Amino acid sequence: MAYERRLVDETLDRWLPELPAIALEGAKGVGKTATASQRAKETFSLDRQLTRQSVADDPEIILGGKATTFVDEWQLVPPVWDVVRRAVDDGAEPGRFLLAGSASLPSDARVHSGAGRMVRLLIRPMSMPERDLESPTVSLAGLLSGSRDRVSGTTGLATSDYVDEILRTGFPAIRRAGSSVRGDLLDSYIDRIVDHDVVETGAIVRRPETLRSWLAAYGAATATTASYATVLGAATPGESVAPAKRTAMGYRDLLQRMWVLDPLPAWVPTFAHLDRLGQSPKHHLVDPGLAARLVGANQSSLIRGEGPSGYDGTFLGALFESLVVQTVRVLAQANQARTSHMRLQGGDHEVDIIVARQDLKVLAIEAKVSPIVRPADVAHLNWLDGQLPGRVVDKVLVNTGDRAFRRPDGVAVVPLALLGL
Repeated sequence: MAYERRLVDETLDRWLPELPAIALEGAKGVGKTATASQRAKETFSLDRQLTRQSVADDPEIILGGKATTFVDEWQLVPPVWDVVRRAVDDGAEPGRFLLAGSASLPSDARVHSGAGRMVRLLIRPMSMPERDLESPTVSLAGLLSGSRDRVSGTTGLATSDYVDEILRTGFPAIRRAGSSVRGDLLDSYIDRIVDHDVVETGAIVRRPETLRSWLAAYGAATATTASYATVLGAATPGESVAPAKRTAMGYRDLLQRMWVLDPLPAWVPTFAHLDRLGQSPKHHLVDPGLAARLVGANQSSLIRGEGPSGYDGTFLGALFESLVVQTVRVLAQANQARTSHMRLQGGDHEVDIIVARQDLKVLAIEAKVSPIVRPADVAHLNWLDGQLPGRVVDKVLVNTGDRAFRRPDGVAVVPLALLGL
């Protein structure tokens, strides 16, 4: 099957001629191996037992070639990292090493950081423009520029199509599968996390069913800032399987190291002070389709508005927001911008996504699973613009409508399918 070029390939095009070692990071199944394999002349796949044993016996075996060497799942043999680091110190040529890992090492692991030697590049599931459903007409780079130009374009995608995209996921292999087996593949993905991948990190989980329960609880809290105690209480009321808070925090740290959890941090502006800014991250799994599967949501239940309680809107609204966050994060990374969310304590005002430029000016984005724009949908965007005059470069409402346009108040309304690089 032909390789589907990803947005991270543009970054790799820039980096490989200049940098000797690049570490591709991200959850299993996001496409790290396929992306790196396109550029490698020699590959060591450490998830294969014989290869892993050979490299563990002599990590410097990876230095034997002269062209680009790719070490897949390097974290399974941690000394590989230091071998590459020393090779870079000794003058390795640009484009010499690609490392891919689906779990970062704990902070107390005895591996040097590689700071100043190796550059990390996070790969997430496929964003909407990478899924090739429409030709994007609105550029995130253009919105970040602050020009506030006219936006335009139309799409045939409706809300039901976005529901289908949520359930298809952004995992390349799962997307290609038929709808009759897609759920089985997601179940297998979850089983592998709980029964296999966690063990590979060196963690000990005495009750896998408890980890599974907590993961489902986290998925049920998608796009909220709920405390971990609230998450557990809402998802498993009165059930003895619910883990203790300390156990849940351990699961959180472990699954974040595996990039299964992808929380969106709170925005802390350095150029201005807003009263009562919340500090809690918003909960997101690596892909909203994973969250839907964990809580048992399907096409019909999401369209009917069913799902976990505790949302201002619907669970579909939360999953759509997570899909928007996933896409914007990929686009922002390609534009060398950072993403976060803003919420005042008490929830008086909140903005789903803040994209910060390197000069710290920001693009404010709201996500709404509706083709109709109501005044309440843009109220928080206009409030933030008024609070920080000259700092908000643009205001955007990403929705499920059929056309892109700019409102009289300056808010750009952009269907998700039309948002691109």
